[in-house]
Parts: sequence; C-alpha cells; structure tokens
Amino acid sequence: MIGRRLLQKRVWNSGRRWLFPSSPPSPVPAEYCKRHFSTHVLAAFSSPSDNPINVKIPPTQNKCIAECELIKWFVHEGDEVDEFQPLCEVQSDKATIEITSRYKGRVAQVLHVPGSIVKVGETLLKMDVEENRIPPVVLGNLENEKHTSGVLSTPAVRNLAKEHGININEVQGSGKDSRVLKEDILKNAAQKGILEDPSFTATADLGELLHGEMSSSQVSAEVSGHYEDTIVPLRGFQRTMVKTMSMAAKVPHFHYVEEIDCDALAELKTSFQTNNSEPGIKFTFLPILIKSLSMALKKYPMVNSCFSEESVEVILRGSHNIGIAMATPFGLVVPNIKNVQSLSILEITRELSRLQQLALDNKLSPDDISGGTITLSNIGAIGGKFGAPIVNLPEVAIIAMGRIQKLPRVADDGDIYSASIMTVNIGADHRVLDGATVARFCNEWKRFIEKPELLMLHMK
Repeated sequence: MIGRRLLQKRVWNSGRRWLFPSSPPSPVPAEYCKRHFSTHVLAAFSSPSDNPINVKIPPTQNKCIAECELIKWFVHEGDEVDEFQPLCEVQSDKATIEITSRYKGRVAQVLHVPGSIVKVGETLLKMDVEENRIPPVVLGNLENEKHTSGVLSTPAVRNLAKEHGININEVQGSGKDSRVLKEDILKNAAQKGILEDPSFTATADLGELLHGEMSSSQVSAEVSGHYEDTIVPLRGFQRTMVKTMSMAAKVPHFHYVEEIDCDALAELKTSFQTNNSEPGIKFTFLPILIKSLSMALKKYPMVNSCFSEESVEVILRGSHNIGIAMATPFGLVVPNIKNVQSLSILEITRELSRLQQLALDNKLSPDDISGGTITLSNIGAIGGKFGAPIVNLPEVAIIAMGRIQKLPRVADDGDIYSASIMTVNIGADHRVLDGATVARFCNEWKRFIEKPELLMLHMK
C-alpha cells in the first residue's frame, strides 16, 4: 500500500516537475490514482501486466498542450534500455522536453519517426521490460534531485555522466542553483576528448537553410552543375509558426508607420554603458525601448489587451508582458519579459540577456514563452528600415523596429542637420484597435523615446 508520505513527494522527469496532491485519501483507492497521476507515474503503482508495455507521452500541467512533435530518437529497436535513460526528445509549442525511460528492458517497437506529430497520451514505443514497476531505489530518491554526493541533477543526467565515465562532482553546473544539465556533461566529455564537440550541427544546418544561407559545399555543388531540390521539414518552432501565422492571417490588420529621433536615446545608452559597474552586462537600445513602451501602455491599455472571439470580449491585461521576437537556429521564438511595468531598465537588461541565452540554447521554459501581451520585433538588428508585422494572437498589437540610421533632417529655421532615425511599423488587430488609438499611443511612446528624461518623471 502506498503511504501518504510517499504520495507527497515530487516526481521529476528531465527537469519537468509534476507535484502530487498534498492531501491524498488514506488508504489510496485506484480511482484516486487515475485522476491525479500522470501516465508514467501511474504505471509505477499498477500491478504487473503482460509484456510488452506501451511508453506514452505523459500529460503535463499545461492542459492546453494536446500534441508534441517528435524531434529525435536516442534509442532504436532492439536496444537495451536502463532506468532513466533518455528515449527521445519532443517539442510542443511551449518547450522542448526529453522523455526518459521508467523501466529497464529492451525496445521492442518504435512507432513514430522524427517529425511525426504525437498526441499526449499516445504510445511512442513498446518495450519488453523486466518488471512493470519503478525500482524501489528510485522511489527513495524522488523527494529531491541530489545525488549522495550532493550535486543537484536529474537521474537522466547522472546516468549520462555514468555512461561516459565522468565524475559528476567535477562538472560545473550551468542550471539554476548550479544544477548540472545534460549539456554540461556533454561539454565536459568533449573537453576530455571522450566525445566530439556536442554542437547542434544538424539543427544549425537546418537553420541555415531556413534563413536562406548556403554552406560552401552547397555552393560548390551548384557551381559544378548539380542542381537538386532540397526538402526541408519544418519542425519545432518553425512548425508552430505555420499554425500561428495561418490563424493570424485571418485577422483584419492595419499598419501605422512612424519615424522616431533616437539621438537622446543614443546618449542615454552610452551613459549607461560608461557607468556600468556590472561585468557581463551590456546595455543596448532595446531595454530602454521596452521600458518606454510600458510607460506608453499605461496611458493606452487597449493596446495591451487580448481579444476573445468566442465571447467577443476584450481583456485589458494588467501586466505588461512584452514579447521579444528572436531568430534562433531552431526557428522564430517569442519569449516575453514579465511585468515590465514593475522593472527597472537594469532588471529588464538582465532578463533580456537571460531569455536570449536560453533561446539560443533551445532551453526556454513554457512560462518564458506563454502569457505575452504585446510583441516587439527588432528587425533592425539584422537589417532593413521597417517591416509589416502580423499580430501574435491573442495579442492585438505588434511593433517592428527598423535599424537606426543617420539621416538629414530640416529644422524649423531651415537648417539641415543629421539625426539618428528609427522607423517603426505597428501592426494592429482592426477588430479591436482603430487608427486614432494607435496613432495616439505611438505619439506617447515616441515622446518617451525622444525625451527619455520623461521616464524619470513618470516612473514609480
């Protein structure tokens, strides 16, 4: 019989946490387990069944996630598998998750190929197992992730370190609270010559193709006269973009374009960087633009809203969760900085840096990506004067910022002078916002950018 104390322990799966209910009935009936435990956890408390068993995608706390894309397999049919050994990597529209084995046995049948869309609860593979339960030694370690050595890590990471003969105590963890991650083990193995450099070569190559770039070998093949079509499967965030942009294309858009003088903004950024006392912090224009945008949203909350088609209602969002569109080797992703209205420019700079690094490493959490209220797309970081962005539903506004460039301008007295000009293009959902509202909002934002001293006047 399972005791109350055991049911209150935490179950970890590759860093993704499910919490058991705090007050289960005692004794615990089977119906209670079925209601409250995820698929792989329930298997631990069920009676032994005939082999093989079905390994499924377990449900998550986010009930909106109904399916995942299978990114890659770590095992093949016939392979022997240990407990906590990584089986495959899947990606939802929220995050990338590694599915690990809860059993020791042999892979009997793989049911899906990379690129397949697999629904939550659907069987990924079949396994012949020695025992249809989680070993007791594992249950004893569910309360925390610490090894007897005191290193914070998941069982899958410890298993990976053991496979490569690496002492996990000697590995510097890069995760939260110095948690040792899979990437830390692979990096350590590469430094010791056990593995080649664990880079995302295949994904990077796919990213180059998706962004229109070609390797030297591809160019050589073209010059030599070999012209072949290349099929590029859209996966992960790229597949998500297909869905979201298809839905957004059905929304009536209008665009509002404005030019903003950024001379004062450039001086402020230079001052921040000159007086910067924090190593590792680099000030750019973006954190100031994000904070000034939040100040303008206070006066025009309709721009920071979302639209419900079912109830035909507009929800004015209390938090300014400003999303930043980021181009990564894995596709376009839009993490957001939460509660910008309560953050200083320095705090925004730190959070932006954190999100950018996680995006490049493909480690953004579901919380990092969800809950955005308005989006900024800094296309000027790559090039171009302005773009015509499409709203990121259910948000009602998105802003594309072009590059800042020196341009001649004429003063009221006729003198010609040079100014740092940035062109912005605001895409808006015309079901909710009208031209006059967007124009007034943009004027307010422009005022804070051109006279950043006003930020000090109005900040609380």
